Amino acid sequence: MKTNDKLLFLKSFVKNPKNVGSIIPSSRFLASAMVNHAIWQESTAVAELGAGTGAITRYIQKNANEHTKVLLFEMDQTMRNNLQHEYPEFISYPNAAALLDTMKNEGIDELDYIFSGLPFFNFERTLRDALFEEIHQALKPGGRFIAFQYSLQMKKHLSEKFTIENIEFVPLNVPSAFVYVCRK
Repeated sequence: MKTNDKLLFLKSFVKNPKNVGSIIPSSRFLASAMVNHAIWQESTAVAELGAGTGAITRYIQKNANEHTKVLLFEMDQTMRNNLQHEYPEFISYPNAAALLDTMKNEGIDELDYIFSGLPFFNFERTLRDALFEEIHQALKPGGRFIAFQYSLQMKKHLSEKFTIENIEFVPLNVPSAFVYVCRK
């Protein structure tokens, strides 16, 4: 991870801690734990919500096949510009709450996987519900929503919309994190 990524992330956290959720980007251990739950040979379209400086995006890029369409969502303009520069083959958008509209504009009917680093617990209930509804509708039947959180507080809320297949604890991250693997 580049030092300027860490600095960019810290600046974004200071500017808007509720939307960023952490002071540093995700570790390679967390990123690897997230993307290893995907069957990449079969994936045609995926999205990453809250892509930040690209800590998980890097692992998506390493694993996605050449035909996989990848949508990135990041609210912070500076980080989004950085993502567009670093991953020009992926398409970057500002608002994950417009996931379905974005898919329609890109000619994507459904997603195989949605990866998320969004700090759902920090969001108002109405925004969280709206995001979960967009995610649920965007996934193909049996598609997976793979999200990390820093606590187990979202377990009940996620189980209202998805089948939680697994929760993996990743201690080698600051702070330690839980990877929720949810199926539609």
